Amino acid sequence: MTGCATRQGRVPERPGRAARATIPDAGRLADAPAPHGPARHGYHQTMTIDPIKAFETLDLRVGRIIRCREHEQARKPAYKLWLDLGGPPEGLGEKQSSARLTDLYSPEELTGRLVIAAVNLGSRRIGGFESEVLILGVPDAGGRVVLLEPERDAPLGARVF
Repeated sequence: MTGCATRQGRVPERPGRAARATIPDAGRLADAPAPHGPARHGYHQTMTIDPIKAFETLDLRVGRIIRCREHEQARKPAYKLWLDLGGPPEGLGEKQSSARLTDLYSPEELTGRLVIAAVNLGSRRIGGFESEVLILGVPDAGGRVVLLEPERDAPLGARVF
């Protein structure tokens, strides 16, 4: 009989599926403490994270939207945005982002507006467009995105602290 080992014993292989490797001590491994993640099998791990250090890992910067176009390839209505995040030494130059802001903002309203962007989350391809930063917003009562923006003029590329 082929199959895989589980905590309860061997499980027969399903017809039409390739045989799986057997693990001789699967029951013992299931009882071992998990190195990380949620509590399993009675194991609970407590982690202490310094909130200040956690916040400092996120790189939030002030940017200005310099160009805005409709993102026609996105699954949901969105804009392609190009942001100026300032020049050296603090700034990061020009970055692009895809954002679902079509409910409350027109391209004309967005162009020239200061925004806050998370710049160290990695890039993501959205509808064939490379989104390099995440522009921050909050939902209004209807679930539409309202942009977070500096209350006054701030230098491009300035880090939020």
